[in-house]
Amino acid sequence: MQKITIGTVLAIAMMGMVASGLGVLVATRVISNTGKLKAIGVGVYWDGSCINVVSSVDWGSLDPGVTRTVSIYVKNEGTMALVLNLKVENWSPLSASNYMALSWNRENYVLSAGSVVQANVTLSISSSISGISSFSFNIVISGTEQT
Repeated sequence: MQKITIGTVLAIAMMGMVASGLGVLVATRVISNTGKLKAIGVGVYWDGSCINVVSSVDWGSLDPGVTRTVSIYVKNEGTMALVLNLKVENWSPLSASNYMALSWNRENYVLSAGSVVQANVTLSISSSISGISSFSFNIVISGTEQT
């Protein structure tokens, strides 16, 4: 059975709060394999007290067909309710996206200003994966002003 070894695949980097052409505020947090942490709007932590910032996630050694879940805490550090979203970007190698999926249990969740919510982020590996021994990707967790 092929093993997929992952060192540190995620580190937090804040994209910042952006005003769109429609005047809607968006707070975005990028989790990637490199980058610096910049806390604006949405914070991501290992604990509900929001003390230990998530700087990396080590998924460990993964076999084909496995699913691994980590718990994080997302804090709305702004003054308006936000709708949470997660997306994955910059797969390396690109073919990894054919065999892996990242999801969470807080898609479209409304997080009120100053509130914290536990989120479970799940990485699923296809049982038919082949030719990939390591990979990386960016996770983008964003909070968009609730309209």
